[in-house]
Amino acid sequence: MATLHDHRYPNESAEYRDARNALLEAEIALRRQTEAVAAMRRALPPGGRVEEDYLFEQAMPGQPAQVRLSELFSPGHDTLVLYNFMYGPNMKQACPSCTSILDAIDDVVPHARQRIGFAAVARSPLERLLAYAQQRGWRHLRLLSSANNAYNADYHGETAEGSQMPMLNVFTRRDGELRHFYGTELMFTKGEDGQDPRHVDPIWPLWHLLDYTPEGRGDWRPALSY
Repeated sequence: MATLHDHRYPNESAEYRDARNALLEAEIALRRQTEAVAAMRRALPPGGRVEEDYLFEQAMPGQPAQVRLSELFSPGHDTLVLYNFMYGPNMKQACPSCTSILDAIDDVVPHARQRIGFAAVARSPLERLLAYAQQRGWRHLRLLSSANNAYNADYHGETAEGSQMPMLNVFTRRDGELRHFYGTELMFTKGEDGQDPRHVDPIWPLWHLLDYTPEGRGDWRPALSY
């Protein structure tokens, strides 16, 4: 195997270096594949036209109490990402996994808004969402209630039976026309043995951190409190 770089760690063995170099080759291949997949995603043709300019409830300082989908784009940008937060009106508590994702994203939002619009959508009434955001200490997330529209059902954030689903959708705006661009359809495919769908892992840093460790992810799941 070719030498990939000259850096070594104190007291490492030849066995370790051989195994690490093999892993590094795989990491390089994964880096290339990750970018290749991202390039395919960026090259998608226009998706379906959004026929309804959904009206959501929100509570943002200085913003109206109701906002339409077309008004969620960041100023000067034409891409919008909406994450379906699993917190329906009949759920006793919010989804711990969704909460873990949004805990991490909250401080990313000011950076993301320099490129895209981002919001989390849930079926629970707005008052319930705001109380939960305060409990979690979220400061930047734009939370939207879809309690009075069909967005969740139309864009696969809810099943026909009313179960909430952790879907992420991307929308674009071109010449005043709104279109769907991408949804995390990996959620609908058969998972690998012992794995969840991992369809929103790219926005969930918790698992990437654990993947660096010898213990890995295991069968552990995040909780609402510890």
